[in-house]
Amino acid sequence: MLERSAIIAALAFGATGAAASDFPVTVESCGKALTFEAAPARAVSNDVNLTEMMLVLGLDDRMAGYTGVSGWYKLDEALRDAAKALPELTPDYPTKEVLLGADADFYFAGWNYGMRVGGEVTPDTLAPFEIPVYALTESCIHIMEKPKASMDDLYVDLINLGRIFGVEERAASLVDGYKQELESLAASLPDDRMPPKVFVYDSGEDKPFTAGGYAMPTALIEAAGGTNIMADVETSWVSIGWEPVIERTPEIIVIVNYGDVTADQKIAFMKGNPAFRDIPAVRNDRFVVLEYVEATPGPRNIEAVKKLAAYFRHPQG
Repeated sequence: MLERSAIIAALAFGATGAAASDFPVTVESCGKALTFEAAPARAVSNDVNLTEMMLVLGLDDRMAGYTGVSGWYKLDEALRDAAKALPELTPDYPTKEVLLGADADFYFAGWNYGMRVGGEVTPDTLAPFEIPVYALTESCIHIMEKPKASMDDLYVDLINLGRIFGVEERAASLVDGYKQELESLAASLPDDRMPPKVFVYDSGEDKPFTAGGYAMPTALIEAAGGTNIMADVETSWVSIGWEPVIERTPEIIVIVNYGDVTADQKIAFMKGNPAFRDIPAVRNDRFVVLEYVEATPGPRNIEAVKKLAAYFRHPQG
């Protein structure tokens, strides 16, 4: 969970301690250069994890609102407190009219995180209205080639947002702190054991929706000392058949918790299906739960890695 004290400190820094960048600044978004003559003043973010990136950088006073949260997820207490002054402009993906009605001058979203390829709201469709779009790095795989997911995806986005909004020092400090935490964790991991084989179960019964090599859970699992059994699937989040899951014999299953079907219900489905009885994770009752906001790129990824690493060392059955 993103600590409330961290959010409050970030908001205080954003209000009083951010040093202005030298504008114009140019950043790269999915392989394309974006230039800003000044920091945005009426930004909109989509989804809970992207909104938390804005909040942890202390950017609530630069935001017109956020979108795409309550239609899918419940805001927890820490996010409610930090975002209470911000309106949710729509519970789902925004339309152009929603962004124009908010007088937005910046949209932070991703492919399948507020934008769809060929959809109504994309960088190209918003360009005529002078609403620049910074796309979540993890999501760029949907429109271009990129390396598989790594913690660098999160770091790049935070640093770029810092440059765009003139809070580079805050962003650099956050990223440095995150790196130090994970470096200390990596140094503590045992060298003499095989990485546990892990399957990510997001949703779906006929076909499971899971994380391929380009989705953030692959980076989290690897940073925690495990291996995603679907890391060789060259896409991000994807529906697959159950056969390869059974064949690859995962030792631990990560449940992504969100939506109407609870983590407990997903676990009960897997434990109650005779087809899965020979999967080691099911046979040994080895399930660990990540909230959606932990499993997608955002500030809570660091605690998610720590949670996974602790479970990999001492799985509960």
